[in-house]
Amino acid sequence: MKKAVIFDLDGTLLNTLPDIAAAMNRALAHHGLPTHPERAYRLFTGNGARILTQRALGEGRTADMEEQVYHRYAEDYAANSLVDTAPYPDIPQMLRALTEHGIQVCVFSNKDDTDVQPVVRHFFADQQLAVVRGARPGVALKPDPAAPLAIAASLGLTPADFMYVGDTQTDMRCAKNAGMDSVAVTWGFQTREEIAPGQPGQYADSAEELLAILLRA
Repeated sequence: MKKAVIFDLDGTLLNTLPDIAAAMNRALAHHGLPTHPERAYRLFTGNGARILTQRALGEGRTADMEEQVYHRYAEDYAANSLVDTAPYPDIPQMLRALTEHGIQVCVFSNKDDTDVQPVVRHFFADQQLAVVRGARPGVALKPDPAAPLAIAASLGLTPADFMYVGDTQTDMRCAKNAGMDSVAVTWGFQTREEIAPGQPGQYADSAEELLAILLRA
């Protein structure tokens, strides 16, 4: 059995898409720019708020406009990140079961750390989480392995002790770069076909199936 699991947050543990899309659309509309349907944000997310802003603006964006929209989005999302966000089915029960089996549960997201901490505290206050980290200045984003390797070191573990769980190609590539076995969940922001180029080790279609995979890993 593995000793720890690193979970992605958006699209893996929480369905944050409605609040992300709403905040960015309000930021775009504030500047008189075209907005996008919520489903479009499935492929805009995953690489941090800066890249989200660039993708939402599209080609022809200026550095000044990117900066304005980015800061407007950051302020809006910080104030409205809990409106329609919710855990996916059976996620809290799965996390609790892992802890009861002695597996350390970690969360790592490309979302800004200042956004990650309050959301995780709100939805998982009763969970025993070993490490919770979002994007921090000076630390490379996924798929760079620096952050997950730092998490492993902080717990006195090796990459081989971990499973890495996420819902995107970026997550799967990060796991591979870190030397960690991976599981791709299919209920998140990317479909099985969209995740496939990241070469996940396994797929899980439900929290129950994911728990079974993690307990026998």
